[in-house]
Amino acid sequence: MSDKTFKTIDEQLNILKNRGLTIENPEKAKLFLLRNNYYRISGYSLTLRKHDVFSQAATFQNIIDIYNFDHELRHVLLQYIEIIEVTLKSIYAYRFTEKHGALGYLDNSFFLDAQKHQEIIDKAEKQKVTRLPHEAYLKHFIEDLHKDVPFWAYVDLLTISDISFLYSISEDDIKKAVADELGLHFKRGSDILGHHMHRITIIRNLCAHGSRLFNRLFEQKPSLNRSEQALLIRKNGIIDNSHLYGFIIVMRRLLSDNDFSELKNNIIELTQKYPFVAMKYYGFREDWKDAL
Repeated sequence: MSDKTFKTIDEQLNILKNRGLTIENPEKAKLFLLRNNYYRISGYSLTLRKHDVFSQAATFQNIIDIYNFDHELRHVLLQYIEIIEVTLKSIYAYRFTEKHGALGYLDNSFFLDAQKHQEIIDKAEKQKVTRLPHEAYLKHFIEDLHKDVPFWAYVDLLTISDISFLYSISEDDIKKAVADELGLHFKRGSDILGHHMHRITIIRNLCAHGSRLFNRLFEQKPSLNRSEQALLIRKNGIIDNSHLYGFIIVMRRLLSDNDFSELKNNIIELTQKYPFVAMKYYGFREDWKDAL
């Protein structure tokens, strides 16, 4: 049984005060704690304290700024991850149907792992039933034409994770065709696109579920080439590839130049809106605006 006891908002605020945090506006701080959860926001204060003692200059507003920056950053990233997802779905469906036809996706013999393929299709079929009353394209094929949904339409039922898995169990010539469209090299045993798709799925899931990106260390690091590694922070000869910045570099690979430029500008605008937030805690170099 946990030895933790319930703490009121006032008691939570007193804990922070006793640890040295300056509370400029107690009523604003209380409302923020009530709406965002003491333990949820604690992760955003780690860089402001040491052994639970806050630095002399730390304020509650600093925590709010970090929290809000992270929240808005997640929504910016989701906007461009959606572009990547739509692009991957479209290219994959095109290249797959080019070889195996509109309904080839239902045939597990065209995939290297029949069980995984079936799991993905079963999941999508549940989505199809749920979304049928609300999606005109599904009604058209199923209720009007009484036909199976062709892959170029069916792909809309799949998540970026589903596409990542389908791609991973596809034949090499299809993988190569999709990678070529994105300007990425493919060879058996070294599938950089598959790796990138998995990493984008990780970021997408964190963003979609409101998880903290600030000062997060990632165990599953992105695979970067030498020129990309040169963009990372380097300390004592060791590069930092454990923070968000490496994933931003992966997004640069998968977005058009214009889309990535927009993403970069949106992040710059966020740094101007929240100047207190130090981008080094996301793994960004000091000169990232010029280097990236």
